[in-house]
Amino acid sequence: MKEIVIISGKGGTGKTSITASLAVLGGEDVVVADCDVDAADMHILLQPQNLKSEDFYSGELAVIDQDICTQCGQCFDVCRFDAIEVTDGIHKVDELSCEGCGYCARVCPVEAITNIPLNVGKWHISKTRFNQSMVHAKLGIGADNSGKLVAQVKNAAKEIATQNNSKYILVDGSPGVGCPVVSSLSGAHFVVLVTEPTVSGLHDLKRVYELVNKFHIPAGCIINKADLNMAIVDEIIDFLKEENIVHLANMPYDEDFTRAMTDCKTIVELEGSVLKEKMINIWSDIEQIIK
Repeated sequence: MKEIVIISGKGGTGKTSITASLAVLGGEDVVVADCDVDAADMHILLQPQNLKSEDFYSGELAVIDQDICTQCGQCFDVCRFDAIEVTDGIHKVDELSCEGCGYCARVCPVEAITNIPLNVGKWHISKTRFNQSMVHAKLGIGADNSGKLVAQVKNAAKEIATQNNSKYILVDGSPGVGCPVVSSLSGAHFVVLVTEPTVSGLHDLKRVYELVNKFHIPAGCIINKADLNMAIVDEIIDFLKEENIVHLANMPYDEDFTRAMTDCKTIVELEGSVLKEKMINIWSDIEQIIK
């Protein structure tokens, strides 16, 4: 079983559309894991049928029992996150500001404050319309600990892949270099970097590859919308050569890309499209590399 992670240094590069297309090409050999939990949207293209859902708890939230609280204000004095609000002399916890550190509970002289597990989202096991297992999640509004939710999604995907003897786990990671991306990269066998020929695209490609390189994971790169700025494409290719990153393909700008998204389809479902042939070749190359 091989784990392939698709990430990008910035949003809007076409990462999720490309990941969904690779998933379709992989067929039932693939277990899909949408680890972009902050803004999950691969379900729009793969249209999974939900089989199981579970709440995800991570971190804690302080709760004040008003029947016990004497409104002494000691919790207000020690909270470094300004999570204790006072309204008409009543102390309350601002749920979005509370970090669950527990300091307020420790100093409360009447033990009116307790910490409860915090529900930060849901995760799901589904079947895509291509009869593939898919694990995906949605982080709650303003919720923290997205890296832990990513880990839950990946662990569930690994269990399913082991049970089904699947060849691949295909992971759609978050853009950027934050905690969710680090969690997505853990245990990966190959990383696909999706970029675009812009100044910010090149800058963020270098930044995210620095992270990938720290994990010593082999990587390939797809340059999307490559024909829009050939000068920067040349710079990107030079960078790929310097870092020994496999140049998987240049994807041309094509309105079929947008048309497929509008129709809630993947690129490879468009018959006669140049993009479809590109994606078939990319998947073939990835399979050869990870073997």
